[in-house]
Amino acid sequence: MHCLTPMPFMTQLDNWLTPATGSAEPLWTLDGLRGADPVLGFALVMLVAVVLAEFLNRRLRLPRMFGYMLTGALASPLALRLLDRTELDPWKPIIDLAIGVLVFELGSRIRPRWLIDNPWLAFTCVLEGLLAGLCVTVALVALGAPPTSAWLAGAAAMSTSPVIILVLVHEVRSRGQVTERLLIITAINSALSMLALKAWRVATAVDTASLSAELLPVATDAVLVIGGSFLLGATAGLLLAKLTQPLRDAAAAPVLQIALVILAAMLAAQWTLSPLLALLVAGMVARSRMGHALTVEPHLGSAGAVLTVLLFIAMGMLFTLDGVTTLWPWVLAIVLARLLGKGIAVALLARLSALGWRQAAALTLALQPMSSLAVLLAADTFGWSTQLPGVAGNVLQALLIATTLLHLLGPVLTQWSLRFLAAECPPPPLKGA
Repeated sequence: MHCLTPMPFMTQLDNWLTPATGSAEPLWTLDGLRGADPVLGFALVMLVAVVLAEFLNRRLRLPRMFGYMLTGALASPLALRLLDRTELDPWKPIIDLAIGVLVFELGSRIRPRWLIDNPWLAFTCVLEGLLAGLCVTVALVALGAPPTSAWLAGAAAMSTSPVIILVLVHEVRSRGQVTERLLIITAINSALSMLALKAWRVATAVDTASLSAELLPVATDAVLVIGGSFLLGATAGLLLAKLTQPLRDAAAAPVLQIALVILAAMLAAQWTLSPLLALLVAGMVARSRMGHALTVEPHLGSAGAVLTVLLFIAMGMLFTLDGVTTLWPWVLAIVLARLLGKGIAVALLARLSALGWRQAAALTLALQPMSSLAVLLAADTFGWSTQLPGVAGNVLQALLIATTLLHLLGPVLTQWSLRFLAAECPPPPLKGA
């Protein structure tokens, strides 16, 4: 039997530092970095992201996620071309785990009882998503977009990014009426967006020539997906409550929570259910059953925080501005129509749901980061076009550009509204402190 000789560390390091394409350029040059091992390249990008995010946060008071996403955008084909978007596909299971961790944590922050006690708040949660989607759809159709593609854009525009909102709330330590409403509205409009996208797939999958023959099985499948996601999430939440009881080591709780997040997400993908809906329900059920006994660390601990940085870098790498010079009317229509729809819904029901006008303005601005998770969690890769057949390419590209802009500007608006309009954040530390 032959023994395997371990590779010396310096030899292994040299292999990592050698450009994978055989380029003779030094590693510290752009060409050398482009040809370096992808794992090493991603590690360097993460290092730069953390340093840049901290610098922007300390000097300009920008959210740290802004620095993470900006680094990803600079490393992407949009700017320096250090990493290709196709290199993200092998990382997608890890990125999906980061999303799942944050979605579960968001679910654990929701109190369904509040919606029963304040039905006008529940009505606000539904109306702001539906009205935003309707305004975007009407605006795009008025500009000449195909109605089916405009419907898809409206469905995606309904949702607010749960990962951006939750991470930002943790960072600025926001607490209060606007913050709690922001979290619960984000969770509900994300679920509504997922349902609207499912309805869009049902409608586009049915051929008008065989409507009666195909509509029933497709609609039945949609109902099974929604019901199955609720059942899977409820089971995961109950299982977490049951397994946590014998635990006496508080350090083991985040490990158990991450394990159940992985299990629920994998089962949802295996059974073609909705991971987003299942994990939201799991967090809500766990909180309902365990009450204050459920302790969820931000990002579910340090490992989750690392995954969150990776997630925002990946989001930045997916940014695109291709075609903005010709598509800017549609992009502007998506951004402004979405703002108008959410603003009208919040303002109409502000007084009825016991919310002041200043708080309503803060809530409207805080809801602006747009989410692409309803699509990405249902996809095998990061290519939207392969997951959404039949969508007009210019409408999809305008939606992606609008998402890029709202991913960058949205967190800044949310932070400003929570800190100054709602006044629900403690004062930031002094510069250099």
